[in-house]
Amino acid sequence: MKTILRNLLGVLRRFKFAALLNMLGLSVAFTAFMVIMMQWYYDQSFDTSHPQGDCIFRVENAYEGGAGVVICRPLSDAFAQSSPHIKALALCNPWMGEIFFTVNDANGVKSYKEPIVMTYPSITQVFHFDMVEGSDDVLQAPDKILIPESIARKLFGNESALNKLLKTDFQTLTVGGVYKDFPKNTSLNNPIYLQMGDENLHAWENWNYTCYVRLDKPESREGLFANFKKNFTATGEGASLEGRELRLTPIKDLHFVTDTTYDHTPKASKQALLVLFAIAIVIVIIAGINFTNFSTALTPMRIKSINTQKVLGSEEKMIRLSLIAEAVIISLLSFVCSLGLLYSLQYSFLASLVDADLSISVHPVLISITAVLALLTGLLAGLYPSYYMTSFPPALVLKGSFGLSPTGRQLRNVLISIQFIASFSLVIGSLFMYLQNYYMQHTPLGYEKDEIIVTNLSKEIKDSQEAFANQLKSYSGITAVAFAEPLLSSSDQYMGWGRSYRDKEINFQCLPVDYQFLEVMGVEIKEGRNFREEDKNTQEGVYIFNQKAKESYDLAIGERIEGAEIIGFMPDVKFASFRTEVSPMAFFVWGTRNWGTKANFAYIKVSKGVDLGDAMQHVRATLKSMDPEYPFNIRFFNEVLNSLYEKELNLSSLITLFSLIAIFISMVGVFGLVVFDSEYRKKEIGVRKVLGSTTGQIIVMFNKSYVRILIICFVLAAPIAGYSISRWLENFAYKVPMYWWVYAVAFVLISFITVVTVTFQNWRAANENPVNSIKSE
Repeated sequence: MKTILRNLLGVLRRFKFAALLNMLGLSVAFTAFMVIMMQWYYDQSFDTSHPQGDCIFRVENAYEGGAGVVICRPLSDAFAQSSPHIKALALCNPWMGEIFFTVNDANGVKSYKEPIVMTYPSITQVFHFDMVEGSDDVLQAPDKILIPESIARKLFGNESALNKLLKTDFQTLTVGGVYKDFPKNTSLNNPIYLQMGDENLHAWENWNYTCYVRLDKPESREGLFANFKKNFTATGEGASLEGRELRLTPIKDLHFVTDTTYDHTPKASKQALLVLFAIAIVIVIIAGINFTNFSTALTPMRIKSINTQKVLGSEEKMIRLSLIAEAVIISLLSFVCSLGLLYSLQYSFLASLVDADLSISVHPVLISITAVLALLTGLLAGLYPSYYMTSFPPALVLKGSFGLSPTGRQLRNVLISIQFIASFSLVIGSLFMYLQNYYMQHTPLGYEKDEIIVTNLSKEIKDSQEAFANQLKSYSGITAVAFAEPLLSSSDQYMGWGRSYRDKEINFQCLPVDYQFLEVMGVEIKEGRNFREEDKNTQEGVYIFNQKAKESYDLAIGERIEGAEIIGFMPDVKFASFRTEVSPMAFFVWGTRNWGTKANFAYIKVSKGVDLGDAMQHVRATLKSMDPEYPFNIRFFNEVLNSLYEKELNLSSLITLFSLIAIFISMVGVFGLVVFDSEYRKKEIGVRKVLGSTTGQIIVMFNKSYVRILIICFVLAAPIAGYSISRWLENFAYKVPMYWWVYAVAFVLISFITVVTVTFQNWRAANENPVNSIKSE
């Protein structure tokens, strides 16, 4: 062991910089591998924590090409009774969002806003609720609620939460039970649960609910709906299964299903996960190759020492084991350093880019796997060099020409080619991801998105909209205020309406707004007129449809849809995300027969050139003066778009970051090879200088071989990267073209970094006194 440590210290002392770069490369690679695999496992294990999870399914309304995840209540109730294989069914209303409530404690009244879901009491029979306090059957009572442990601690600290009261605008709720929070990577999201009551009990036309069932066994879903449809007896107005199909999707697949509408489940792309997994493996391989290159490149410098050990009686086997042990020790030391890097990343910006918990204690299996990987990396990186170093005859040892041998060149060229192929692929991929995200954020949407402030509204503000708007406009920089039920461009889909028009059924997404909305948002009217204040005095309200709806249903101005008049048409504004194609939609102003809700959001237009910070401060002050307790979410409209594409932005940032890491590690490998290549060729450089070669000519000579490798690697990497990124872009209905210049930029970038690295290192060797170089040989 002493000999191993002595040799290791000798190598580290002699080649300090190269050894430091290699250890840094390995440490960063192991850290990147662990971070990526934490995120990969987070997504792969989504909704797998539920006991009997393989028997839990979401019931979806299937149609050609996909399914809607909303269902009507009477259909779900009839389905629940249709088969003994259905052990429990839970219906949820996912549209309530957050509720505002107050809690009394020793310090007075405190206000909170937390997510709430109205559901059937049987939700605790479909999913297992691990109770901290109380019973899981409390939802049988209409005023009792189930709350997660995280909210209980937030509201009541370490006190018992049982029987504590939450006072809302519509009723006083009593905490009947506290459940242990579900993991972050589940569809349930840890809201407050409240009994649904009798709403829409027989409303076949109201498709507004999410339905889950637990079966006796996974195989029972086959033929379940066919049997239900065969024995179904219609009761109630509109009760019919004609033309309908139900689809049962396993809960573990919900995270990856992309052909659904009105789906609130957090999504991940399997293609993106494969890309992340590949990057994790590639980064470790690149670092391992660098390490192998480093060990192999030391051969000419260490071969005389090894030959001396042989002469002094050391066994070849022991020398090899010693060399392998050195590599393993360096790799394991790098792994230990990577744990320190991983710990520090928990408090860096990187933690916000991943959904997974980066804590070391949460991932003991992954940490153990990475330790084994570090051990294997050391073994593999040391195995070939150790056998190669001990296999030379004394004549070659004295000659010291390994560095220029065809075998040595071939090995190094193959290894560095793998690094270049990976670097090209990652750069091309990250550039296209950046372009797609930029396209989604900056492409014209058909309405104004700059100088707009949006805020949610409390009941107090909803009841005093005119006073609120007037107080806002007392600030000279605010020119107009509009109100709407939805938050534009915050979702993939919005409220869907089915209506009768010219004796046929039409379906469109409806966004109720006030009469000023289109003017404030700068939406163009192509045909007809804009909304007017008197439109709210009509009985049924008025529509302005997009071109897609007009063309799909042959709509005409002046026609009525169940009493509501069509008054205009607008271009196909991008009201939803770029993940979905523009569909038939309408902005709608409610009439006097208003069964909808009051506006949920205010859109505040700020004049160009006005200090947006001052305008934002005025909005905050106005809201606080009218309702000081309510937690308003005030933001610029651009932040809404950023939130909509947060997953894509984070993924793009991650891949870009890890691409840079891969490039860094690859350049470390190039640097190491160039360092030792220049050492091998000192005599050649000296001879060329004596024969009249200039420094520039020698540098060009060194760069030529690397440029040839770069060209070959680029030709191999371009189609791989192009195929991978085209698959990722399939997740978007609107996407950037496969620009040729992206490939050119990637080639120029990697080539520039490589040429600069080679030139920098060989400048000194090319400028040395040729006499010294020749003498040294």
